[in-house]
Amino acid sequence: MAKLQGVIFDMDGLLFDTELLYYQATQEVADEMGIPYSKELYLAYVGVSDEEVWAAYHERFDPDFGHDTVACFIQAAFDRTVTLFQQGAAELKPGVHTLLRFLDEQQIPRILASSNQRAVIDTLLAAADLTAAFPEIVCFDDVAKAKPDPEIFEKAQQILGVPKASLVILEDSANGIHAAHSAGISVIMIPDLIAPTTIIEEKVLAILPALTDVPAFLSEAYTI
Repeated sequence: MAKLQGVIFDMDGLLFDTELLYYQATQEVADEMGIPYSKELYLAYVGVSDEEVWAAYHERFDPDFGHDTVACFIQAAFDRTVTLFQQGAAELKPGVHTLLRFLDEQQIPRILASSNQRAVIDTLLAAADLTAAFPEIVCFDDVAKAKPDPEIFEKAQQILGVPKASLVILEDSANGIHAAHSAGISVIMIPDLIAPTTIIEEKVLAILPALTDVPAFLSEAYTI
């Protein structure tokens, strides 16, 4: 049984209930501008970096609406989402504080590894009074490729300075699971908007209903 020496956290959909806010804000702007957006399109890019999502939107909508209109759509949706975050609309997922207390009590280091931009991460953490809870952060700004590329998790592991076998990643998205698997680090899935597929089930250490369930699982699966 490996000794647990570090935990790597995803953010959107894992720590914060942001995914639905992203979708709702984007759908509202799309409806206002007459752009045929959909929840299916949103879900196709959960866990992917903003730049990749925006490139996909341009590819899909530019032929009918033009580059400038699509750029305005993207910026308006982003601005509306950030305003919601600043207002504290992104609720914490169940069990966040319980898990953080457990890790503190066991003196297990943690790091945040998110495909989001640092400015957005800082906004969310500040609104939830969690800035001090994550002194170490790796984000889209720090890597050449976002999830599902493993670079972000490999960088997080290097910062923590512990063996991969002594780490566990907490993720909610398929892209995050693929990135963790490619990095060779065990991953626990706490599903959010997307249910795990058979392929995902084969790549995870466990699938748990909520972060509330993580402390007990870690205590059984690892030497603490």
